[in-house]
Amino acid sequence: MPEPTKKDETPNGQPEEGVAPVSNGPPPLPEISLEVSPPQDDDPAPTAPSPTPQAEDANSPKKLSIELPNDSVPAMGRKDSVWSLGEGQPPEELEKPIDTPPLSTLLIEKPQSATVSVGGDVTFIAKVEGKDLLRKPTVKWFKGKWMDLASKTGKHLQLKETFDRLSKVHTFEMHIIKAKENYAGNYRCEVNYKDKFDSCSFDLEVQESGQGSQSIDIRSAFKRSEGQEDAGELDFSGLLKHREIKPDDTPEIDVWEILKNARPDEYEKIAFMYGITDLRGLLRRMKKIPKEEKKSEAFAKKLEPAYQVDKGSKIRLVVDLADPTVDLKWYKNGQEIRPTPNQRKYIFEHKGTQRIMVINNCTLNDDAAYSVAAGDEKCSTELFVKELPVKVVKGIEPVKTTVNERIELECEVSEEGAQVKWMKNGVEVPTGVRSRYRVKCEGTKHYLVIDDASREDTGTYSIMATGGTSEAHIQVDLKPLKVYQDLQNMTVMLGQPIKLQCEIYPGNVPGRWYRNGQLIQPNDRINIIHRNRVHRLEIEASSLHDAGDYTFVPEGYSQSLSAKLHIIDPPKVHLDSLNFPDNTMTIVAGNKLRLEIPISGEPAPRVVWMKGERVILESGHRVRAETYGDQTSLTIDVTEREDSGNYKIVLQNEAGEASACVKIKVVDIPDPPDAPLVPEVGGDWCSMTWEVPKYDGGSPILGYYIERKKKQSSRWMRLNFDLIKETSFEPKKMIEGVPYEVRIFAVNAIGVSKPSEPSKAFTPLAVTSEPTMLVVDDVTDTTVTVKWRPPETIGAAGLDGYSVEYCIEGTDDWIVSNDELTEKTKHTITGLTPGTKILVRVKAINAAGASAPRTIQHSVLVKEVIEPPKIRVPRHLKQTYTRRVGEAVNLVVPFMGKPRPKVTWLKEGKVVDSSDISIRNTDCDSIIFIRKAERSHSGKYEMTVHVDNHVDTAIIDIQIVDLPGPPQSVTIEDVWGGNVALVWTPPKDNGNAPIIGYTIQKADKKTMEWYTCIEHYHRTCITITELVVGNEYFFRIFAENMCGLSEKATQTKKSALIVKEGLQVKTHEFEDHDFKEAPMFTQPLINTFAIAGYNATLNCSVRANPRPKVMWMKNKIAIIDDPRYRMFSNQGVCTLEIRKPSPYDGGMYTCKAINDLGEAQVDCKLEVKGGFTFYELMQRGVPLHLIDQYMSETKTVEQEK
Repeated sequence: MPEPTKKDETPNGQPEEGVAPVSNGPPPLPEISLEVSPPQDDDPAPTAPSPTPQAEDANSPKKLSIELPNDSVPAMGRKDSVWSLGEGQPPEELEKPIDTPPLSTLLIEKPQSATVSVGGDVTFIAKVEGKDLLRKPTVKWFKGKWMDLASKTGKHLQLKETFDRLSKVHTFEMHIIKAKENYAGNYRCEVNYKDKFDSCSFDLEVQESGQGSQSIDIRSAFKRSEGQEDAGELDFSGLLKHREIKPDDTPEIDVWEILKNARPDEYEKIAFMYGITDLRGLLRRMKKIPKEEKKSEAFAKKLEPAYQVDKGSKIRLVVDLADPTVDLKWYKNGQEIRPTPNQRKYIFEHKGTQRIMVINNCTLNDDAAYSVAAGDEKCSTELFVKELPVKVVKGIEPVKTTVNERIELECEVSEEGAQVKWMKNGVEVPTGVRSRYRVKCEGTKHYLVIDDASREDTGTYSIMATGGTSEAHIQVDLKPLKVYQDLQNMTVMLGQPIKLQCEIYPGNVPGRWYRNGQLIQPNDRINIIHRNRVHRLEIEASSLHDAGDYTFVPEGYSQSLSAKLHIIDPPKVHLDSLNFPDNTMTIVAGNKLRLEIPISGEPAPRVVWMKGERVILESGHRVRAETYGDQTSLTIDVTEREDSGNYKIVLQNEAGEASACVKIKVVDIPDPPDAPLVPEVGGDWCSMTWEVPKYDGGSPILGYYIERKKKQSSRWMRLNFDLIKETSFEPKKMIEGVPYEVRIFAVNAIGVSKPSEPSKAFTPLAVTSEPTMLVVDDVTDTTVTVKWRPPETIGAAGLDGYSVEYCIEGTDDWIVSNDELTEKTKHTITGLTPGTKILVRVKAINAAGASAPRTIQHSVLVKEVIEPPKIRVPRHLKQTYTRRVGEAVNLVVPFMGKPRPKVTWLKEGKVVDSSDISIRNTDCDSIIFIRKAERSHSGKYEMTVHVDNHVDTAIIDIQIVDLPGPPQSVTIEDVWGGNVALVWTPPKDNGNAPIIGYTIQKADKKTMEWYTCIEHYHRTCITITELVVGNEYFFRIFAENMCGLSEKATQTKKSALIVKEGLQVKTHEFEDHDFKEAPMFTQPLINTFAIAGYNATLNCSVRANPRPKVMWMKNKIAIIDDPRYRMFSNQGVCTLEIRKPSPYDGGMYTCKAINDLGEAQVDCKLEVKGGFTFYELMQRGVPLHLIDQYMSETKTVEQEK
């Protein structure tokens, strides 16, 4: 028994054709889904459909299932996949309002349904107008009802978004790559923007490779084995939620009872609700469960599930009503069928409770889903229109012809207007507008026309109809080709026209020209001519690219004509491309030169570079010539001045010879100028000149840089930052008195030359300022004495002296008074005439010249004026002038008076002896000088100054002092306890100065070492206390005056014995024991090892009386004033400390003690471990010969170890 099937409704209400194939290819079938039906008998009747009444809503989509036998009408629909399960909505959900945004026209281009083969690629495009949108809209792609494809992107699915700013259009693309069978199904594209919404559905059909008109079992198309691979990358099972199993107290639910009472479209929903993932096993099990049929209240008998009718026949659809009064409505694909008076297509009949709709002359458009509604109930059926096969009445005949002929294939079929398909070698012949094939249909005859046959048209052609096929073979051969004139090899000069010509038969055969295998297309320069049998290729002006192998191939023939074209061109040197003036290239010396010159010539010419008579080879080291391709080059790695000159290029080939000359100019920095000259020097400036360099480097001198430095310095300072064009300059802002040197740099366009040799050292010097405070000091009848002070500014040149000039009032004749410069600031002009008036001026002279003169403001009358004398005694001479014996006495006593006073000196009323005391008198002072003063020079000196009858006197007291003598006598007045009373008398000679104090010293009789008890004591008696009981003391006293202590001291003749009070010891007379002995070491030195960098000490002890002098030696050389050694001696223990010794300090050390009775010495060896480097020894100041000796010894010791 056949099972019901389901056909989707198209938007325009017309049913899709999905049962019988047509001639123009199988149209896409409606989507088919499975529905559970009761188990069928093993022997179903193929023609008697078994009704399966089911109450459905009028608005619900039809869901029927049909199972066709293998020999029934072939089903050419698409295969369903896992994506299509559960796409339909149950009637209850369709009746409910769906809360979706209102539709709008966001999509200006919607995705269209497409068909793709397995493994092929397909693209769906949706476009959204973005002019009125402020931001990008949201687009989602779905498969079926709920699967969002955004999570499935990968190697088989890609989503792309673009935006065109000019057209303001958003483009969204979905690419499916290498499609599989399970990718087929219904897809949906949704667009959202704020409150706007738009969507579009489209289908994808996936065909198997090589799928043709073979019959497909619809049931096998939906069978899915457990291990099938159709759950690929887009399988919906991966989206199932994994829920944790939690204990539930709710009562158990019998899912099977729910499934039995539910509609088939609710199976998927129920399975998800109760966690059933094996939907296929569920459906197989549900199919075996018998289903109870519900009795309809409106229909006593419903429509059969499906009807089948032949094309052109009529069919009756009959239903039996339970209530004849109920209004009945018929629908086709959901649209009501209304009877019209002029149309006899649909006829409605009433027979009792039966309601009949007759459909006359059934066509393929009548193949649809029909339903009838009686009140609230509805029953549906599916009508299949079976088309009769079209048979081939007269088949096509084989054809054999030649190229360029017309071919027409004719076939006759059994039905007019039948759809047929023309095939070539099993592939459908394209019959579009641009196709070479034309198809005609005249009644039952069909024609395939090929206007201009070619060899490619050879093959087996067939025509296919629904009821049969016919085929025939077509053979297209070439026409025989004859060559009357073949192509000839040519040699053409470059630029000359080219003509290649051949003559063949047949003349109407076109052909193609090839150069080196490349097709030649005609253009402004190339002209291809075909006149009858003549084929000619013309090229106006030949070029090098035109050379090669030319071939003419007649179209449709395997035979070809060939010739070689050889282009020759005389050689030529293209110097114009260098853009060098006068073909001269300038380069800086030291840079790399690579001169590339384009050349031309065919064949490639031989190139020779020459400089003079010398040929430049390619194997040259620094200068070499290279030629490659269409250019030749001259390379100089490091250019030199000698590389300047003319270079000749010679080109030769079989077409001729050419030559050209290129001039290379190597420019360099100029040579340094000669040492500059400094002809003039000022206080802080100088003038300098120089000559231009002998060689300007091949480029004009742009200017010069000047530098100077102090002679003792090595740092040069740039004086100008802008170039100096002249050859002279005046440096300024120099320090006066400092020697300077200057040098010159020459500058050209290439750079700066090396510096010139420094000039001779020069010192900027300036004249002094004018002398100051010029006044007249004295005037006589024949002389005028002037004095002045030195200039305020002398300068680094110093002051060599002064020049004094005078002139008689009323004249300008200045007379130099002093022939030689005077260093004094006072001068007397002599030889003057009494009574004349003169003007006097003074100039300061130094190495820089004479200063500005200083002139007395008023003229001076030459006439002497008497001035009374007056002695100006210095302040320090108004008191007693004291000097020590042996010191020099030099007293200067100034005085005044005119004319020159007469000076006399008296001592104690007597004239001073000039042999012992020197006296020198000048015009203004008197000097008394004693070279070595003695006490006899003490006294009062009287100085007298006479000017005519005028006298002035001054007294000067001179005291010459010396060290005092010792006190006259010192006696011990009394001794008690630890005290001794001393009394002495003042010295007889006090040294010509009062005694200011005494110094008392004591000494123990045993050691006789003197210790000072008190100093600067003024009285002549004293008590010495805190003396040690049992010791016997001597005392001595020094006298002291302003010159110091007396040279000798007076000692007590007797000693003072300090005894304990209350005891009186009777002393016996014993001879004093002589404790004197020569030095003797009681503890010798010991050989010692020291660590380098750590202090070391050497110790020994010596006994001797009197106390010896201790001397330390190293390697028999005395150690004196060496900061690295410290020597101590305490109570006979002698210590030598060596600070941070180094290996150099190692050696033989000796301690030597010496006194009046003899001497003794001990030795030891000191070895210092831990060596020093040569640099460390140098830092310590060790002499080089000792360092060398130490390094040699160290190496010897290391070798021995």
